Amino acid sequence: MRRRLMLVMVGLVAVVLVIAGAGSLILTRNAARNQAQQQLVSEAESLTSSKAATQHLNVLAAIRKTLKLEDADLITITAPGNVVTALPEGLTAQDIDVAGLQSGQASSGRRGNLVYAVAPVTLTEAERVNLAKAAHRPHRVFRGTLAVLLTRDVGDLGPSWGYFIVAGGAALLVAALVAWQMSRRMARPLVEAMEATGRIAAGDLDSRIPVRPGDYPEFASLAGSINGMAQSLQDGRARERHLLLSVSHDLRTPLTSIRGFAEAIQDGAIEDNAKAADVIIAESRRLERLVGDLLDLTKLEARQMSIAIRPTDIAEVVTTTAEGFLPALAKCGLALVLQVPGHDGMPASSPPRPVAADPDRLAQMLANLLENSMTFARTTVTVTVAEDHASGQSVITVDDDGPGIAPGDLQRVFERFYRADRGPNRQMGSGLGLAIVAELALAMGGTVRADSPLNADGGSRFVVTLRQWQAAAPLPPMG
Repeated sequence: MRRRLMLVMVGLVAVVLVIAGAGSLILTRNAARNQAQQQLVSEAESLTSSKAATQHLNVLAAIRKTLKLEDADLITITAPGNVVTALPEGLTAQDIDVAGLQSGQASSGRRGNLVYAVAPVTLTEAERVNLAKAAHRPHRVFRGTLAVLLTRDVGDLGPSWGYFIVAGGAALLVAALVAWQMSRRMARPLVEAMEATGRIAAGDLDSRIPVRPGDYPEFASLAGSINGMAQSLQDGRARERHLLLSVSHDLRTPLTSIRGFAEAIQDGAIEDNAKAADVIIAESRRLERLVGDLLDLTKLEARQMSIAIRPTDIAEVVTTTAEGFLPALAKCGLALVLQVPGHDGMPASSPPRPVAADPDRLAQMLANLLENSMTFARTTVTVTVAEDHASGQSVITVDDDGPGIAPGDLQRVFERFYRADRGPNRQMGSGLGLAIVAELALAMGGTVRADSPLNADGGSRFVVTLRQWQAAAPLPPMG
């Protein structure tokens, strides 16, 4: 890969050099030809204008002699337009603009590397007579055109190609060194990423890509993303193991109890079969609750649970759900304090506004929170409904006067099967209730948090915040 990158970069530099160098040489050559052409026209016109100041043919002869030393000549064009003077090699009579010269206009052009310019000479009548005598025609007048022809060989690219090749070779050498270094820096992290992803795919989740200070930011970001993915997979595997261990433990306990009572009944060792049946039924319900909670949590995490967000009377749902726990609370020796506007004479200036929630799922959230509070409360469980007018949200709080939650456990109480050490407690629930509460709150656009301690004796509080129906549009249903 490194070799391919280096070859691509060097090849790209070579192509750019060839295109740029050849283009520059061609443009320079054309510019030199145009400049030489303009210069020859200017020189020819200067020579012909200076001739106009003379009156003798011997001066013309002197000009001719001088011009021949500088790749120049005097050419003669007859009145019918025929060029009778031998032209320099490379030029033909067709290259001479005869009509323009006869009208007094200079002309120029080029044939390959030969650039030429022609300018007519202004002759007086006396000079035309003298020219005729010089041609042994004493009784006639020269009616043709005399013109100055200047030529210059601008040559081809010649040595410029050599300079270009030397400079291009040096540039390619530098480009090769730079390309080798860059390809090394670019290929190394890619190769490391490819090898690391292969190891991760094979199950080695401890594999990581080293991030060096000199790496390009894009490659460092890629390495960080892959390392983050590996860490996430590793954490997921750890959670999966923890889940399997927790589920196995929670399944084994009721199954052991059911099997023990069933075998005792079979052996005739139980005198009160009705009491044994009650234990078996209770443990079976516990298993059923555990399986149901696992299914609910799986659906929530996969966003496949059916949740229909609509205007919901929060006071009615909270009151109905909380009062449904009165028998269980009384059995545990606990009191319920319900602080809902309009309930049992509690003053309310106006009924609580509807919230954006699924009433069934809201009742499930509250039931899980009440069950958790019942597990640790000493004497009282308090449920409160309030409104935060500043944020346009409704708040449900569930308090217990238990030992409280350690500060280090507050962020983990909503993890699956996480059990904080809170001292003696009643064995209730499946260990998934708070995790389901967190997922349901998120699905309905709300939040949930835990606060503890509430006072010197401990205590804990779970706070659920829900959007009021007027404050925000409902979320689309899940599933």
